[in-house]
Amino acid sequence: MKRQTREPIISVLGHVDHGKTTLLDFIRKTVVASREAGGITQHIGATEIPFEVIKKVTKGLLKDEQVKLPLRGLLFIDTPGHESFTSLRKRGGAVADIVILVVDIRDGLKPQSLESLKLLRQTKTPFIIAANKIDLIPGWRRGDKPLNQPTHVKDEYLRLLYKLIGELSAQNFNCDLYDQISDFRKQIAIVPLSAETGQGVPNLLMVLIGLTQQYLASQLDVGLSTPAAGTILEVRQTQGLGTTVDAIIYEGTIKVGDEIVLGGHPPIQSKVKALLRPQALDEMRDPKKKFKPVDEVYAASGVKIVAPSLEDAIAGSPVYVGGRHAADRIAQEMETLEFDRETQGLVIKADTLGSLEAILKMLEERGIQVKKAGIGKVNRTDVVEASSVSAKNPYLGVVVAFHTPVLDDARKEAEKQKVKVFEDKVVYKIIEDYELWVSQKKKKARTQLDETSCLPVKLRVLPGHVFRQSKPAVVGVEILEGTLLVSTPLMQMDGKSVGRVREIQNQGEKIDKAERGEKIAISIEGATVGRQLNEQDTLYSSLSIDDLGKLKGADLKPTEKQAYSEVVSLIKKR
Repeated sequence: MKRQTREPIISVLGHVDHGKTTLLDFIRKTVVASREAGGITQHIGATEIPFEVIKKVTKGLLKDEQVKLPLRGLLFIDTPGHESFTSLRKRGGAVADIVILVVDIRDGLKPQSLESLKLLRQTKTPFIIAANKIDLIPGWRRGDKPLNQPTHVKDEYLRLLYKLIGELSAQNFNCDLYDQISDFRKQIAIVPLSAETGQGVPNLLMVLIGLTQQYLASQLDVGLSTPAAGTILEVRQTQGLGTTVDAIIYEGTIKVGDEIVLGGHPPIQSKVKALLRPQALDEMRDPKKKFKPVDEVYAASGVKIVAPSLEDAIAGSPVYVGGRHAADRIAQEMETLEFDRETQGLVIKADTLGSLEAILKMLEERGIQVKKAGIGKVNRTDVVEASSVSAKNPYLGVVVAFHTPVLDDARKEAEKQKVKVFEDKVVYKIIEDYELWVSQKKKKARTQLDETSCLPVKLRVLPGHVFRQSKPAVVGVEILEGTLLVSTPLMQMDGKSVGRVREIQNQGEKIDKAERGEKIAISIEGATVGRQLNEQDTLYSSLSIDDLGKLKGADLKPTEKQAYSEVVSLIKKR
């Protein structure tokens, strides 16, 4: 089988306005950034940078003899924040071979920077930090190297740089300046630069090429005769062509006339009518020149696929060359992420398969159960399912809409059923919002529980600690399980009433409650030592049927659950 080294796929992440598109724009000498609304990237783009251009940009720093891999160039995915990185998935991880995380050196790590770092750790994707906008440090002299700047400017640059290193260290990433690193497997490189003026960009490309050669050689080795595998960037209407898909091919070859299978419900089988490729140094989503038709495309490439029946293809899902076997493969892949289980859990909807995978992984890491997961808009059925969960578990009966709209009828149903709907475009933010809501809800429920007169408790009367025999009886006890509140009615193991707790004291101080492990004195109305209780007796809270019903679904502490279980067991034995 004929083999070759494909281009490494590079994704550019970063907080809004930190300079992702401007960085690529400097390299490719186009005006994509200025043509997009507000200068903020709105769509996924793919840009091929030929190796000859890289050599020019590095201004002689990159010598032919230094390049050991026969690289044709680099394929950049211009990503609008972390959302698209999550969409660009393949089985086993991210499509990107390496990531550039762009950070404004003046701002440091921002919410979307932190989100990107979490995703990079989750997908185990190698990355470089581009510390951008050094030219905006007050007093910066263009053309002068960072350490050749005036003293006050150099001091500010170093302060910002080490502040960034500290912030990254707080996230458990070991980082340093690229020229101070001896082993790039143990440390992450920071390259200071200005995407506006281009200062430092040659160094960034040098580090990229170096890392690619040293660590990515095996994964860039692909067979030309292997059927293509790729990921759908976007499904869109193209004038004169109908519905087409923009895709990144990361493995093998796709040809005109090939049978293909794409992610959909069910998987879509079709046949390639045409393949269109952007011109080199042009962004796939914003070409200055028209696409050129080609007979075949091999990895790694961005390509527009023209084929029948693509309307229901799902962005972020796979596209494979092949027939029934490929369809089965895609169906299995999607079934692991889209499901409706007979269990208690959240209802999750996301815009793409990759987004869904990212949020499911984060929820799994936190031990949060999911009942239903799917792609698309939140509909009324989703809310009804969440409502049925809420009736049994109020903390799980919610809908999470990640980067996807909520339909009007679903919103009305949520208001009617009082189902909480969480919406956000940032995966860690939406999970944090949910966890905060759960915490507040549990705190409120706990406050209400503590204000009741009875919680599950198991205690032992301590020998030699009878302080008064009656009216009221005062004894020393140890809490074995659960929580003892003032006014709790107590009973023996056989269910016989002992009396009601009138007061709790700890070292002479009145307290409202006592928990497992505490040794305290209690006064008991209606009890006489020697009749209703004796030293070393094990007593329980006397829970009414109403109490048992309220506590069954309550958010009890583990020790209270144990006491509750024992009380229920005693009641059943009567």
